[in-house]
Amino acid sequence: MDYFFRRKKMLKTLLTLTLVFGTLLMIQKFKVLDDDIKSLNMNMKSNWCGSDCDLYKSRSIKKAVGNFSWPLQGNGSERPTVVKNSPGSWNVDVINCSEDSSVRTKDWFRRLDPRFHQFVLHRHCRYFPMLINHPEKCSGNVDLLVVVKSVIEQHDRREAVRKTWGREQVINEKKIKTLFLLGSPSIGKDAKNLQKLLEYEDRIYGDILQWDFMDTFFNLTLKEVNFLRWFDIYCSHIPFIFKGDDDVFVNTDNLVELIGFKIEEEKVHNLFVGDTIAKAIPIRNRQSKYYIPKELYDKPYPPYVGGGGFLMSSELARKLFVVSEDLELYPIDDVFLGMCLQKLQIAPEMHPGFKTFGIMRRKVSPMNSEPCFFKHLIVIHKLTPQELLRMWYIVQDKNLTCAKKTVV
Repeated sequence: MDYFFRRKKMLKTLLTLTLVFGTLLMIQKFKVLDDDIKSLNMNMKSNWCGSDCDLYKSRSIKKAVGNFSWPLQGNGSERPTVVKNSPGSWNVDVINCSEDSSVRTKDWFRRLDPRFHQFVLHRHCRYFPMLINHPEKCSGNVDLLVVVKSVIEQHDRREAVRKTWGREQVINEKKIKTLFLLGSPSIGKDAKNLQKLLEYEDRIYGDILQWDFMDTFFNLTLKEVNFLRWFDIYCSHIPFIFKGDDDVFVNTDNLVELIGFKIEEEKVHNLFVGDTIAKAIPIRNRQSKYYIPKELYDKPYPPYVGGGGFLMSSELARKLFVVSEDLELYPIDDVFLGMCLQKLQIAPEMHPGFKTFGIMRRKVSPMNSEPCFFKHLIVIHKLTPQELLRMWYIVQDKNLTCAKKTVV
């Protein structure tokens, strides 16, 4: 018996040492990555723009994508502004989210699948305190804000995004900034150490927004509404937002080109473009990740855009924020945005360059690994960090020759 307890104690000690060793390795990994990115910044200095770029010191300079002007106000020296009653800063300081016990008396709630109980009981809880905030990201003359949904454990995906399409850069004189959206670790995980690792990661990169709600699938909609409020407070002067997942490939050159085309066509006021899904209905298969019981929603979905990646104007983002406050939260985030669009009587725009289900929808095809398809598209879902890095450097290779452009 003494041998058994000694062995159990030894195993527990080994597990603790393993966790400590893993944490040290992760910290070293971030340090090495930081050195690599600093080196990359020096090598790319001619293509990237720092805070002291002369290009952005004067707002009298005409901004253009190719031959297309970006919208400015009056004589072109100021951006359009919207005056509204925003709090001025993130003013949610404490979590005040007790369950709505009155829902338990409803007949439909008693019939509801138990996995949805906590979501429904706390659906009125909308805004949460911020654990990490970077309002300075939107200071100065930023043209496109790239916002990436992630969770704490997916540090390898964030690293891959920072090295590729999510790096902060200037394309055709357009300044791009990047932020990652996160919640808190789920119960049952090593939350304390994970949080410390995230805080260390943020000290290196300064590109994380984190709210104090549990990072679960049903809470993805909380990322949507909290970000919309955050954007309305700090960043409403930035004209465009690209919002996507951390496992997509984004051709940022094509994305900036698309924005230029929309400006030329004067279609930016209510711009919301991506891989549109129309005439969809809730999935009733209980085994599906996207299962929705009839008690929760029992009608067809409005048109919505796949959440893997989409582009919208800041003007529409502010409208979405306003209408979202009057809608009940829904456990599927991209469908919820579709509901907001429906309330605004705005239809999302379908674009063939957004492939949020892969190049061949729900199928494995040789085209899914063909660099020329990646070169000519805008968003492709879904890739591992290794696949993203490999494909990015292939597509960026100037020696890559493709027959013709297949998607504009």
